[in-house]
Amino acid sequence: MHSRRALLYMPGDNWKMITKSITLGVDSICMDMEDGTAFNKKAEARATIARALQELDFGASEKLARINSVGSGWEKDDIEAVLPHQPDGIVIPKVESFEQVEWASRIIEDAELKYGWALNSIRILIGVETAKGILNLGKIAAHPRLDAVIFGGEDFAASIGATRTRDAIELLYARQAVIVACAANDLQAIDIVTIDYKDLEALKAEAEFGAGLGFSGKQVIHPNQVRVTQEAFTPSEEAVAHARRIVETFEASQKEGKGAYSLDGKMIDMPLLKNAQKVLSRAKAAGKV
Repeated sequence: MHSRRALLYMPGDNWKMITKSITLGVDSICMDMEDGTAFNKKAEARATIARALQELDFGASEKLARINSVGSGWEKDDIEAVLPHQPDGIVIPKVESFEQVEWASRIIEDAELKYGWALNSIRILIGVETAKGILNLGKIAAHPRLDAVIFGGEDFAASIGATRTRDAIELLYARQAVIVACAANDLQAIDIVTIDYKDLEALKAEAEFGAGLGFSGKQVIHPNQVRVTQEAFTPSEEAVAHARRIVETFEASQKEGKGAYSLDGKMIDMPLLKNAQKVLSRAKAAGKV
């Protein structure tokens, strides 16, 4: 599973932006045929993304293609245009049912068999952006080809009639629902976009809050947002060192037949060990250990 601290959207019809994106060291590049592409540019986006997958070296960046929503009328042409060129994953927006994920999964499996690719090598990421999507997430998140759930805050707020605020309190329930569903199914949870891409302080605060909630990464829409976002979702040197101490001392206490024990004036038990292991796992994914 790729590290997805920062998932950067690029308009699928914009070759210049796509070629720029591969120079940024971003974790995931999502070339977009949906909201980032005008109605009269859908065909151009399909062709441009197919060309990018064939011609460009994405390096360590994950290469994703976002199709239009299932039921839009564009989704079949979208997925069939890009799939033969082996993206790392397909992003399906506005998912509200397990069946929508299964529709894409069957098409992907047919391609894997046709081209001799490893089964389940092309993953699916979904956007959950509506009230129905959140309510059905328990079932949807169990799909075996799923790798991540991306929460669309703006669309969700519109779907429930909420007013978007700077502190995003109106999204808290849904954000936590995404985190819980992902944790229960060993998926990555990708947080909301910070729309004001010039306000890096707001981005930093929102990204750090999201990381604290349990998200593993965040959507970004501008190159300037990449570094700040990656830093927010990368454990600090102090956090990594503390996690290592917990893991090491826990092993030692277990060998001595102890259960909970004290470290730096705090009681350490199994939940804190698991949290420390997650910190180390995130640091490893970010290349810090």
